[in-house]
Amino acid sequence: MKLTFVTPRYGTEVIGGAETAARMLAERLVARDGWEVEVLTSCALDHLTWENTEPAGTTIINGVSVQRFPTASPRLHDYFALDGKLRVAPAAATLEETREWVSLNGPMCPDLVDAVEASDADVIACYPYLFATTVDAISAARVPVVLHPAAHDEPALYFAAFRRSFKHLDGLVYHTRAERDLMEDVFAVGALPQVVLGLGVNDPAGTGRAGGEILGIGDRPYIAYLGRVDEHKGCGMLAEYFARYKELHPGPLALAMVGPLSGAAAEHPDIISTGTVSEADKWDILADAQVLVNSSAYESFSLVILEAWTQEVPVLVNGGCAATMEHCTRSGGGLWFDSFRTFEAAVASLTDDAAKRAALGAAGRRYTEHNYAWPVIMDRYVAFLEGVVARGRPMRLRTPRLEVTGSGPAYVREGGGG
Repeated sequence: MKLTFVTPRYGTEVIGGAETAARMLAERLVARDGWEVEVLTSCALDHLTWENTEPAGTTIINGVSVQRFPTASPRLHDYFALDGKLRVAPAAATLEETREWVSLNGPMCPDLVDAVEASDADVIACYPYLFATTVDAISAARVPVVLHPAAHDEPALYFAAFRRSFKHLDGLVYHTRAERDLMEDVFAVGALPQVVLGLGVNDPAGTGRAGGEILGIGDRPYIAYLGRVDEHKGCGMLAEYFARYKELHPGPLALAMVGPLSGAAAEHPDIISTGTVSEADKWDILADAQVLVNSSAYESFSLVILEAWTQEVPVLVNGGCAATMEHCTRSGGGLWFDSFRTFEAAVASLTDDAAKRAALGAAGRRYTEHNYAWPVIMDRYVAFLEGVVARGRPMRLRTPRLEVTGSGPAYVREGGGG
């Protein structure tokens, strides 16, 4: 059996939930007898610029064959103007407007779409829903296509271009029940074959080094955010809330924001921004954190929450995120906030009470071990894919490819470069 993943970017350098999830599944599936796995992706690693930084062609990454194709253009400033217009009333935007948005969102990779159309795979898996590579691949494929939407409640989800694209699917793979419910509410896809799969959690890879030593804060207590440090992940709000918390609660507590920076680092003496760290350092920082904070309202799974629970570290999540709230309410492993006052109360409660932290962390670990062991996840995934292949791909009217559009200057990250 051969599975082809289609992702907008791919690699061990990519810090992104959906792309990392695709890589984790691909690496485990290729290790199974009777399975061949390849990935079709762009030559870009930066999702903001889509600059071609990797050579086109085929490489092997952890046993998986990865074919890269150049993007037709970097992200243009035209995208931001259209995005600002459409997000005001996304459901009212026309099909033509939303297809233009998908094209500008990118990455546009015509050669990748050709490869999808010519693929000899038994099944194609697209991951996630939001990008041009996914929309064009769903239409071009001649074999069954399953979609890992990695969806959350955001304006783009209501665009007509995605409603049209999803009519050509042969199956859906979800991270959480909340994601499944959201997709059913928006698209009424309940008749399609689907599975709530989730992801497994890797074994901790730390070295036992003290987290405070890595962060340069000695033995000070700290709470941690792990992931892309980005305004869209609620990091600006988190930094603001923590600064206000320290005004009201002076003391040694610090906030470690661990991950690649999408903008300027927060300027506060008690906030440490590390940038990208090694996998070992990530695990060591996490192990010694009093609390793991996920401030994002836009998550479809949040693997880092489960990683925290493997270390029996309690979590604090954004109450506006259905997926992370689902983890917390089902597990009893964390608290949530929906304002500064609830953030303040939760942080104070968790950092002041070691017994409470231990109880929540232990509950989170039990939940993770019961629901997210890799062997069980992969058995369910294989069974689902085999069922999709057995059903085949019905004949459908194919949707025209997206067109490369826009004429403005390319987007460049603040400070230059892509």
